[in-house]
Amino acid sequence: MRIKTVQLENIRSHVKTTVPFAEGFNCLVGGLGCGKSSVLYAIDFALFGDPLGRSYNYLLREGADNGKVTVQFVRNGKNYTLHRGLRRNPKGISQDKEQLKLFDGDKLIASVKNEAVAEQLKAITGLDKDLFHEVVWVRQEQLKELLNARPRERQKRLDQLFGLSDYEVAWSGLADFQRDYKVEKGVYERDFDVVSIKKLQTDYNKLIKEFSLLEGELEHLKEKSIQAEAVFHKASSSLQNLEDLRKQTEELGKKEAQLQANIANTEDVSKRLTDEIERKKLLIEDFGKRMKSMETQERSYRDKLGEEGLKTDQTIEELREYLAAVEKQITSVGGEQEAVKKEMLTSEGRISTLATESKCPLCLQELAGDYKKSLLERLHEEDVEHERRLAELQKNLDERERLRGIVNLAVLNLQSLAPQIEDLKNRIVEEQGSLTRLSTQLEEKQRQEKVFRDQLNVAHLEIAKFDVSELETARKLRDEAFTQHSNVKHELETVRSRKKDMLSRMDELKERLDHAVQKVERMKNVEMLLGVIEGIRRAYRSIQPRLRSELVTYLRRMVQQVLGRLVGETGPLLTVNIDETYSPIVKSEEGFEREVSNLSGGERTLLAFAYRLGLGQLIMQSRTGHGLYMLLLDEPTESLGREDGSVDRLAESISRLKAIEQIIAVTHSDAFAEKAEHVIRVEKETGVSRVSVEK
Repeated sequence: MRIKTVQLENIRSHVKTTVPFAEGFNCLVGGLGCGKSSVLYAIDFALFGDPLGRSYNYLLREGADNGKVTVQFVRNGKNYTLHRGLRRNPKGISQDKEQLKLFDGDKLIASVKNEAVAEQLKAITGLDKDLFHEVVWVRQEQLKELLNARPRERQKRLDQLFGLSDYEVAWSGLADFQRDYKVEKGVYERDFDVVSIKKLQTDYNKLIKEFSLLEGELEHLKEKSIQAEAVFHKASSSLQNLEDLRKQTEELGKKEAQLQANIANTEDVSKRLTDEIERKKLLIEDFGKRMKSMETQERSYRDKLGEEGLKTDQTIEELREYLAAVEKQITSVGGEQEAVKKEMLTSEGRISTLATESKCPLCLQELAGDYKKSLLERLHEEDVEHERRLAELQKNLDERERLRGIVNLAVLNLQSLAPQIEDLKNRIVEEQGSLTRLSTQLEEKQRQEKVFRDQLNVAHLEIAKFDVSELETARKLRDEAFTQHSNVKHELETVRSRKKDMLSRMDELKERLDHAVQKVERMKNVEMLLGVIEGIRRAYRSIQPRLRSELVTYLRRMVQQVLGRLVGETGPLLTVNIDETYSPIVKSEEGFEREVSNLSGGERTLLAFAYRLGLGQLIMQSRTGHGLYMLLLDEPTESLGREDGSVDRLAESISRLKAIEQIIAVTHSDAFAEKAEHVIRVEKETGVSRVSVEK
């Protein structure tokens, strides 16, 4: 597997970055915090999707809602592209499954589901998440983890990676099987059926003979039962026909009683309807008389209005309007009377004034004798005219009040009579409709009565056809046939029950016998399996140390070879020995053995790198069938310096690892980057990482 490009969108300090990689030794170089390791985190996320901690907060750029990583890689000459995204939501940051896609060229081969992508990726590259983290990706904080581990912990962990722990698990698992098989064998050896298998076979053969005799008896009883059943069915059929006829007769009797009741009920209803019709006729006649009387009264009041010169066909509203006009006239005449009375009082006052004084009542000037006299005469004439006018107005007022009384009385009575007459008309129409309905109902009841009487005559004829004596004879014959059939059936059921019991005993014996045979066969197989398991467990016990010894030998050779290239000719000669716990022991040129903890920081870093590289090759070969083809290194120069040449030797050694198709290293050391075939510079400006290819 070789990575061609990695595209980062909103990943840590990368807004939109494309990082190209080539075959051989690639080096990402830059200062602290500029975004170098982010590329390795992005590769890990794209390949496997799981966060390194509990969440994706370390990966998605702060303030961004979405992020994406695209990795293009080559395997066996084929180009693949893998997309994986992140999305921020109210609960936190999660994968955006809609962006998860794996392409083989232009063909989509997996999407949406992590499991499907992981399965395809493992089939293509041979890598899973554990192999990638343990072998391919060597992080700075984990480089010396295996060297610093306790021997037994280191052995257990590496046995698991090499697959040797499977032999231990299998050996322990087989012990459980071995114990279970021994218990099972003991159970079979004490089983009653296994011990007495010959007696079971003898009892089973005896039951088979008894069963054959019982089968012959059962066939004879079946034929006898069939004959008895036929006689019984014939008698039952005859009785059923008579029973049906009896039921029909009983139903006819019920129908007869019902028809008689219906006829009586119909007669009662007809009589009630007749009475109701007569009552309705009398009521309608009474309503007619009352309406004629009221209409006579109405004409009388209207005639009185005619006598007064009014139209007799006026409505109540028109009469009310006329009455209102009369009221206005009465009010007007009364007003004129009051005015005349005031004028009379004024005139009388003037006459009195002239009689006692010779002054004008208006201007108060002295009057001459003749003028005073003529003025008194004129005032007396006006007074007489006032008397005449007042008498005329009173007569007119009396006439208007009399007319008002007549019209008012007529309005009150007509107003009272009108709704009563209308109500009587409605009642007459209503009762006429009710009378029509009652007449229709009466005719229907009379028709029903005729139908009921015809049906009653037919029922009488049908009832006369039934003979009770025939029913009693048929019932007696049926009972005799039933008794015979029941006896044969009971005898047949008894034999069948014996057969069933015998079959049950035979099945039980056969089952016990079969189980006993199976148990004997199983006991023989268990004995054979116990021998096989014992042999396999001995083999597992012996093969695990041998395989571990072979792995340790190869690991020692690989680590020594890599370490020799790292130390170089100018460095101190370090000889590495590895024991059965995979613990490296270093021997100096003077022949002194030193524990790893006693090495200098630089020596420990070089040894850790060589140790991890050797382990990686062995683990990949044992797990996938091929060596390590890709290596990711995160700050591998810890504790190394340029003064002693250790940084240069490590870089030079990595550049010569041609067995590994692609190496991607992250470092802040320019000296280390000088030895790389492809150098990618990572810089950070205003919080945004940018990359540039230097060589």
